[in-house]
Amino acid sequence: MNSTYGVIAVALVSLATLGIGAFGLRLSRTTSDFYVASRSVSPVWNSSAIGGEYLSAASFLGVAGLVLANGADMLWYPIGWTTGYLLLLVFVAAPLRRSGAYTIPDFAQVRLQSIGVRRVASVLVVAVGWLYLMPQFQGAGLTLRTVTGAPTWVGTAVVAVIVVINVVSGGMRSITFVQAFQYWLKLTALLIPVFFLVHAWTDDGRPSPVAPEAWFQPFGEANGPGLYLTYSVMAATFLGTMGLPHVVVRFYTNPDGHAARRTTLIVLALLGTFYLLPTIYGVLGRVYASDLLDSGRTDTVVLELPSRMLGGNTGELLAALLTAGAFAAFLSTSSGLTMSIAGVVGQGLNRGLGAWPGLGWARGLSTITALRLGAVGGVVVPLILALSAERIAVANSVTFAFALAASTFCPLLVLGIWWRGLTARGAIAGLVGGGLCAGIAPIMTIVWGPEGWLGVLMSQPAAWSVPVGFGLMVGVSLLTRSDIPPNVARTMVRLHTPERLEVDRRG
Repeated sequence: MNSTYGVIAVALVSLATLGIGAFGLRLSRTTSDFYVASRSVSPVWNSSAIGGEYLSAASFLGVAGLVLANGADMLWYPIGWTTGYLLLLVFVAAPLRRSGAYTIPDFAQVRLQSIGVRRVASVLVVAVGWLYLMPQFQGAGLTLRTVTGAPTWVGTAVVAVIVVINVVSGGMRSITFVQAFQYWLKLTALLIPVFFLVHAWTDDGRPSPVAPEAWFQPFGEANGPGLYLTYSVMAATFLGTMGLPHVVVRFYTNPDGHAARRTTLIVLALLGTFYLLPTIYGVLGRVYASDLLDSGRTDTVVLELPSRMLGGNTGELLAALLTAGAFAAFLSTSSGLTMSIAGVVGQGLNRGLGAWPGLGWARGLSTITALRLGAVGGVVVPLILALSAERIAVANSVTFAFALAASTFCPLLVLGIWWRGLTARGAIAGLVGGGLCAGIAPIMTIVWGPEGWLGVLMSQPAAWSVPVGFGLMVGVSLLTRSDIPPNVARTMVRLHTPERLEVDRRG
């Protein structure tokens, strides 16, 4: 690919991101602006912003790479990532908005009246955010290296710096505008080249991918680990969506619960449209880029197809457009993740950490200053990990974050919203137990690389770590019924009463 086109594409996306973020800065004045955009984001704007932050490197590059490498089984990733919003619509969206919280730890404290639950939830928000941020940073480095030949660290650092600037300058208000723009940029970046590539494919006389028969069949090992892996991916993606902090925080920006539901319906349509496209790139990759399997560069198939299939200026320009879309994916998702981490860390500086020895200075910080410090500090660890750790497939690494969210925050939200019997000790047990199970598994997979069934269980832990999280929360709560908050009935009414009924009752 012509590196000049690639550099121009990255530069334009970066400048547009900073420019739109600066526009949001002009509208950000209050704490509510910075944390939840004053709860005034319409469903159309919010759904576009959710699509922007949710469609990450794993969606833009990783799905096509997985389809190229493994075939039809990998379609469970985009199916699960989309279906997760249906579950979020049914179980979580409206009650969560009615809670009046800014973050998941806020919700935990409102529901369970416990500082301990809040602290555990805060640690997990940061852990999920770091686990999700690392592949975004790595993917940015890979993309810039592929299209320009620049060192990997350059793309990683560029994304980290731009994201911090946007979050620090305008908070949620700024990144809402940025992410909405970036969803439509990503969709356009994938859609336009597809017409050219499919036309070239049909004219080329190669109508069928070159692949073993198993590549076309789901459940390749119907009675073996293949079936377990499929169900585990489904559990992680179906349930993990409702527990991702950067996804959940966007529903706090809706005006009310009805708007939150409408937002979720529009998101389903936006994601369903988008996920049709990476699959096409994966199939075309089997025809024109199967050599990427041997080199371990399957994640670059989306970026390389235009140059391989079309060549000339047309191929170079389309590759540059895809580069722009990929870079937008890294920026938008990283912005949402950084915002979710910054909100939790910022509140921690104000409320909890300021009471620790040596950290008394934190109590004197304004809420907005604390959030800005949280944004800067929140990207340091994943940035270091991205620069130092060995790269793994982006879709696989993101699934670890989904498994952690599904094993911790999914039980907390579902049980907290729908079961009045949840107690603080039960919630802590589930968060810690589910979190340890889902957190240790990827570490063992990356560091140790166990083989056999143990390796299978560790590589995709959601099928057993999610039941552990739910089981511990229910079991310990039943043993500690005396801890049920005395105002739980009032809280449950607040979560489940539509705002219009509240207005009618007060009127």
